Amino acid sequence: MSGEPDHVETKNKVKLEHDPSGAEQKNVENDVSTAILKKKKKPNSLIVTDATNDDNSIIVLSNNTMETLQLFRGDTVLVKGKKRKDTVLIVLADDDLEDGQARINRVVRHNLRVKHGDIITVHPCPDIKYAKRIAVLPIADTIEGITGSLFDVYLAPYFREAYRPVRQGDLFTCRGGMRQVEFKVVEVDPPEFGIVAQDTVIHCEGEPIQREDEEGNLNEVGYDDIGGVRKQMAQVRELVELPLRHPQLFKSIGIKPPRG
Repeated sequence: MSGEPDHVETKNKVKLEHDPSGAEQKNVENDVSTAILKKKKKPNSLIVTDATNDDNSIIVLSNNTMETLQLFRGDTVLVKGKKRKDTVLIVLADDDLEDGQARINRVVRHNLRVKHGDIITVHPCPDIKYAKRIAVLPIADTIEGITGSLFDVYLAPYFREAYRPVRQGDLFTCRGGMRQVEFKVVEVDPPEFGIVAQDTVIHCEGEPIQREDEEGNLNEVGYDDIGGVRKQMAQVRELVELPLRHPQLFKSIGIKPPRG
């Protein structure tokens, strides 16, 4: 990842104006919004675009972007989206893709809570471990009418010799015959992400997950949904989260903490 500092100094253009009273000329700086727009974007901040390869484990970057981020084809990366969501993906290159863009499919966009045109950040993840065990459950409305083994028909072919990275809480889709089944990763050992290798135990027993429950999670509103008020949001978070996470601080000074 690039070692570029978080703060990039921006030079403001200076405009000279004459004071009608005959006083000395004064400097008029560019407004703050212009200065912010001129601030250079970090090289690992990429614009989401639609995938041409509908693989749940892949993120596609241009060769120039990969070189800038010191990544190689097949590397595993940690990708961060909105609402504090992140996932792990395998990098592939495509020279037809514009620099500064990233191709991810619909399922990955769902997991990251982003849409076409949003910004994601990409970080190297070289120390990801092989998972000893993962547990997955199907989404109920995708297995209606299906008989037989979900593992044999869907999961085994999906993971076989693919060395796919998985993230606890993520969704993924598997095709088998004429059907597509959606699964959720409910557990990864060791937590919270890992690569599914040949000796990884895949557990898929349990009650299917209802679509309403999953969609309810998707529709949750987070701090990231409120834009343009970073300072104010930091103050709100302090006021809201501090008494909930550390009620003992309030008790120590004789103030009853709020309940929620």
